[in-house]
Amino acid sequence: MIDKNIREKKHRLPLERYKGQIRVTFTLCIKGRKVVFTNKQIMNEFIKILKKADEKHFCRNWAYVFMPDHLHLVAEGLSDQADAWKMINLFKQKTGFWLAKNKPDIKWQKDFFDHIHREEDDLKKHIAYILKNPLRKGLVCDWKDYPFKGSLDFSLEDIL
Repeated sequence: MIDKNIREKKHRLPLERYKGQIRVTFTLCIKGRKVVFTNKQIMNEFIKILKKADEKHFCRNWAYVFMPDHLHLVAEGLSDQADAWKMINLFKQKTGFWLAKNKPDIKWQKDFFDHIHREEDDLKKHIAYILKNPLRKGLVCDWKDYPFKGSLDFSLEDIL
């Protein structure tokens, strides 16, 4: 029997850490690992929502990879007013609404994973690792062939 008085363990950093000119990698998973991101139309809708969330919270997007059942993205705050936490929550809320309306049996998991990059983190290596996820999963033979990846603000080839 599960004790309802036991609280879920907090694994987040203080929200202040997500503000300002910081770089964060987020991984969002679909509940039950259901496959949803195999359709260019869905991905295009989600990219539009990501762009609006980035603009509203003063962030830019280094890279994104929509795997069939999850999403990786690297965001960076552009100013002291930037808030990556608010950006990803707005994105998740708006896309969750879109899913409820268009794919009611598909939902995001409650939480997501994040990694705040330290100054010494190698951005190029990190982005290359994310972009090669479809290769490691056997979906393509070359990361460049995977259709559900990109960047809102940069050329991936120039980054790498």
